[in-house]
Amino acid sequence: MRAVLKAVRRTLFICLLFASAGSLYAAPSDSPVYVSNTGKKYHRIDCRLLRNSKHEIRFDDAVNTGYAPCAVCKPAGGNDAFKTDAVAAYRVNIAGLASYRQADIKKMLSAKVTRHVDGDTVHITIENPPAGLNRIEKIRMIGVDTPETRHPNRALEYFGVESSGFTKDALLNKDVLIALDWDTRDKYGRLLAYIYTADGKCHNAELIKQGFAHAYTRFPFQFLEEFLRLEQEARAGNKGLWAGEKS
Repeated sequence: MRAVLKAVRRTLFICLLFASAGSLYAAPSDSPVYVSNTGKKYHRIDCRLLRNSKHEIRFDDAVNTGYAPCAVCKPAGGNDAFKTDAVAAYRVNIAGLASYRQADIKKMLSAKVTRHVDGDTVHITIENPPAGLNRIEKIRMIGVDTPETRHPNRALEYFGVESSGFTKDALLNKDVLIALDWDTRDKYGRLLAYIYTADGKCHNAELIKQGFAHAYTRFPFQFLEEFLRLEQEARAGNKGLWAGEKS
């Protein structure tokens, strides 16, 4: 009799386990996703491909209609995947900006660059950080990739010293303004941000314009096409990295 009761209990436990797993991993049918007038994909709310038109639709309706997930913003399963990051800071994607020049520095987070690492990485201090941010943050600048100077597994790369020096001269011990984009942090926990100076210049963009960096397009960001154009212009002008490059 005991063996029978154990078997029954085991069966009930397994049934409950699968039932709870089903509820945990069920498709988020009520989650909102977004579609355009003409596209065949569903998107996150802040996807740059929705600049011309944006319509909210339920996740299950999008799937049943035949929409596929956007390959750019990569909406994933789970209710939180369709919401914008909760950190209370100025975000260029939410502002719907078409150009980095349109950013409103009056709405940005104030900080001071207290340590320089290399061309695209610095440390900042935020006196009154909002929820989700720390007083001291290591920033990896969005959309740029400068030549390596301190990588543990790579030799010093061409024009790395110049790129690093440009950032050091422009930012170290300076008051700056910080803007965010789609994602708040990278896999190393670094804050992903645009750094603006008091005169309204975006240092990320200046690195590319002056030939100190490549446009880094491995991950999507609001100004991706614009940064690519800046790189093409720097190449055409033989600036920095591209000096003496054959066309």
